[in-house]
Amino acid sequence: MLFTQPPFVDSMNKVEALQYLKENHRGVLATVKKDGRPQLSNIGYLYDTDGLVKISTTADRFKARNIQRDPQVSMVAQGPNWYEYIVVEGTATVGPEGQLAELRHLYEGIAGKPHPNWAEYDAAMLNDHRVIISITIEKIYPLDKE
Repeated sequence: MLFTQPPFVDSMNKVEALQYLKENHRGVLATVKKDGRPQLSNIGYLYDTDGLVKISTTADRFKARNIQRDPQVSMVAQGPNWYEYIVVEGTATVGPEGQLAELRHLYEGIAGKPHPNWAEYDAAMLNDHRVIISITIEKIYPLDKE
Protein backbone atom coordinates (compact mmCIF):
# COMPACT_ATOMS: atom_id res chain seq x y z
CA MET A 1 0.00 0.00 0.00
CA LEU A 2 1.37 3.41 -0.95
CA PHE A 3 0.87 6.31 1.37
CA THR A 4 0.18 9.72 -0.04
CA GLN A 5 0.21 12.98 1.77
CA PRO A 6 -3.35 14.24 2.28
CA PRO A 7 -4.22 17.72 1.03
CA PHE A 8 -4.25 19.01 4.65
CA VAL A 9 -0.62 20.06 4.56
CA ASP A 10 -0.92 22.20 1.44
CA SER A 11 -4.44 23.55 1.88
CA MET A 12 -4.44 25.53 5.13
CA ASN A 13 -4.02 29.26 5.56
CA LYS A 14 -2.36 31.07 8.47
CA VAL A 15 -5.56 31.37 10.52
CA GLU A 16 -6.17 27.62 10.15
CA ALA A 17 -2.54 26.85 11.02
CA LEU A 18 -2.77 28.89 14.23
CA GLN A 19 -6.07 27.19 15.08
CA TYR A 20 -4.36 23.84 14.54
CA LEU A 21 -1.61 24.89 16.96
CA LYS A 22 -4.27 25.91 19.48
CA GLU A 23 -6.22 22.64 19.22
CA ASN A 24 -3.26 20.27 19.46
CA HIS A 25 -0.75 19.93 22.27
CA ARG A 26 1.76 17.24 21.25
CA GLY A 27 4.93 17.83 19.34
CA VAL A 28 8.65 17.43 18.94
CA LEU A 29 11.00 20.31 19.75
CA ALA A 30 14.36 20.57 17.99
CA THR A 31 17.14 22.58 19.61
CA VAL A 32 20.79 22.83 18.62
CA LYS A 33 23.41 20.87 20.57
CA LYS A 34 26.95 22.16 21.15
CA ASP A 35 28.23 20.12 18.21
CA GLY A 36 25.59 21.58 15.87
CA ARG A 37 23.42 18.49 15.62
CA PRO A 38 19.72 18.66 16.50
CA GLN A 39 18.53 17.55 19.91
CA LEU A 40 14.92 16.32 19.74
CA SER A 41 12.44 16.28 22.62
CA ASN A 42 8.87 14.99 22.71
CA ILE A 43 6.88 17.76 24.33
CA GLY A 44 3.45 18.94 25.37
CA TYR A 45 2.87 22.56 24.35
CA LEU A 46 0.33 25.34 24.51
CA TYR A 47 -0.23 27.94 21.81
CA ASP A 48 -1.12 30.73 24.21
CA THR A 49 -3.32 33.79 23.82
CA ASP A 50 -0.23 36.01 23.62
CA GLY A 51 0.78 34.28 20.35
CA LEU A 52 3.67 32.34 21.88
CA VAL A 53 4.16 28.59 21.98
CA LYS A 54 4.91 27.56 25.58
CA ILE A 55 6.50 24.43 26.99
CA SER A 56 7.24 23.41 30.57
CA THR A 57 10.59 21.77 31.31
CA THR A 58 13.15 21.58 34.08
CA ALA A 59 15.94 24.13 34.12
CA ASP A 60 18.63 21.46 33.77
CA ARG A 61 17.26 19.73 30.66
CA PHE A 62 19.31 19.81 27.48
CA LYS A 63 16.58 21.67 25.60
CA ALA A 64 16.65 24.53 28.12
CA ARG A 65 20.45 24.70 28.16
CA ASN A 66 20.62 24.48 24.34
CA ILE A 67 18.16 27.37 24.00
CA GLN A 68 20.17 29.55 26.35
CA ARG A 69 23.18 29.00 24.09
CA ASP A 70 21.33 29.13 20.73
CA PRO A 71 17.70 30.29 20.80
CA GLN A 72 16.81 29.13 17.27
CA VAL A 73 14.32 26.24 17.44
CA SER A 74 11.94 24.22 15.29
CA MET A 75 8.89 22.35 16.51
CA VAL A 76 6.60 19.86 14.81
CA ALA A 77 3.02 20.19 16.05
CA GLN A 78 1.37 16.80 15.64
CA GLY A 79 -2.33 16.07 15.51
CA PRO A 80 -4.11 12.74 15.91
CA ASN A 81 -3.58 11.91 12.22
CA TRP A 82 0.10 11.15 11.51
CA TYR A 83 -0.10 13.09 8.23
CA GLU A 84 -1.56 16.21 9.80
CA TYR A 85 1.17 18.42 11.18
CA ILE A 86 2.76 21.81 10.90
CA VAL A 87 6.27 22.98 11.68
CA VAL A 88 6.97 26.14 13.63
CA GLU A 89 10.34 27.85 13.48
CA GLY A 90 11.24 30.63 15.85
CA THR A 91 13.30 32.10 18.61
CA ALA A 92 12.91 30.70 22.11
CA THR A 93 13.55 32.06 25.57
CA VAL A 94 13.75 30.25 28.90
CA GLY A 95 11.89 31.95 31.73
CA PRO A 96 12.96 32.02 35.35
CA GLU A 97 12.06 29.31 37.85
CA GLY A 98 9.06 29.71 40.14
CA GLN A 99 6.46 31.13 37.74
CA LEU A 100 3.68 29.15 39.42
CA ALA A 101 0.73 31.08 37.95
CA GLU A 102 2.13 30.66 34.43
CA LEU A 103 2.90 26.96 35.02
CA ARG A 104 -0.68 26.43 36.26
CA HIS A 105 -2.04 28.19 33.17
CA LEU A 106 0.17 26.03 30.95
CA TYR A 107 -0.97 22.84 32.71
CA GLU A 108 -4.65 23.72 32.30
CA GLY A 109 -4.20 24.70 28.67
CA ILE A 110 -2.56 21.39 27.80
CA ALA A 111 -4.65 19.11 30.05
CA GLY A 112 -7.91 20.93 29.37
CA LYS A 113 -8.81 20.96 33.07
CA PRO A 114 -7.42 22.11 36.41
CA HIS A 115 -4.98 19.98 38.37
CA PRO A 116 -6.75 18.07 41.18
CA ASN A 117 -4.36 19.45 43.82
CA TRP A 118 -2.75 22.82 43.09
CA ALA A 119 -0.71 22.86 46.32
CA GLU A 120 0.86 19.52 45.37
CA TYR A 121 1.42 20.73 41.81
CA ASP A 122 3.08 23.96 42.95
CA ALA A 123 5.40 22.06 45.31
CA ALA A 124 6.40 19.69 42.49
CA MET A 125 7.06 22.60 40.10
CA LEU A 126 9.35 24.28 42.65
CA ASN A 127 11.06 21.00 43.56
CA ASP A 128 11.66 20.17 39.87
CA HIS A 129 12.99 23.68 39.13
CA ARG A 130 10.43 24.06 36.33
CA VAL A 131 10.76 26.82 33.76
CA ILE A 132 8.73 27.85 30.75
CA ILE A 133 10.18 27.90 27.26
CA SER A 134 8.42 30.52 25.11
CA ILE A 135 8.75 30.42 21.34
CA THR A 136 8.15 33.48 19.20
CA ILE A 137 6.84 32.14 15.89
CA GLU A 138 8.78 33.41 12.89
CA LYS A 139 7.77 30.86 10.28
CA ILE A 140 5.11 28.19 9.87
CA TYR A 141 5.48 25.66 7.15
CA PRO A 142 4.40 24.29 4.81
CA LEU A 143 2.70 27.72 4.68
CA ASP A 144 5.84 29.85 4.54
CA LYS A 145 7.67 28.26 1.64
CA GLU A 146 11.40 28.84 1.36
